[in-house]
Amino acid sequence: SGTEGASRFLKRLWDYAHDNHVAIGAPENLTIDWSTIPEALKKIRREIHLALKQATFDFAKFQFNTVVSAAMKILNALERVPKASTETRAIAVVKEGISILLRLLAPITPHIAHSLWKELGYGGDILAAPWPEVSPEALIQDEIEIVLQVNGKLRGNMRIAATADASEIEALALQHPSVVKFTQGQAPKKVIVVSGKLVNVVV
Repeated sequence: SGTEGASRFLKRLWDYAHDNHVAIGAPENLTIDWSTIPEALKKIRREIHLALKQATFDFAKFQFNTVVSAAMKILNALERVPKASTETRAIAVVKEGISILLRLLAPITPHIAHSLWKELGYGGDILAAPWPEVSPEALIQDEIEIVLQVNGKLRGNMRIAATADASEIEALALQHPSVVKFTQGQAPKKVIVVSGKLVNVVV
């Protein structure tokens, strides 16, 4: 019973690879300007590279269980790309993602990783392939989500431009319906902005 979860995951991987064989087997010379891909695909690609970043760090510490966890996150992300998509940018995300996923799994499940690597046309021996590299570009976010607090209590969340400065974040927070509701018209005594994480409005 202890192997059932692993078996289900590998079956999902096998099925996904075969269901998307046409997309994955697209020409190797796909040239993509990643900055032009739709926001939904950017989010998927970012999840893949975040998982790769985690896996690379954990692999160096021989924490193979969390490397597998990262591989599962990548497959979950890939499954959100529309099936049988013929759109070039979607194909590129799938092709890159499954290439990363198989190379993460190669030291852990070498037989299935090697078989799929070869069948999908990535090359001969997967163990001769270089370890995948995290793309800094893929990790860039146009928007981030931050927490809104009033007097230190969680009152909501807000999406803002990743480039917003403290004064912009403060102004947006004070106009947010959740903050307006819980401050009940009181002027704030202090607004604490923790960049990229939260805004706490003290009244």
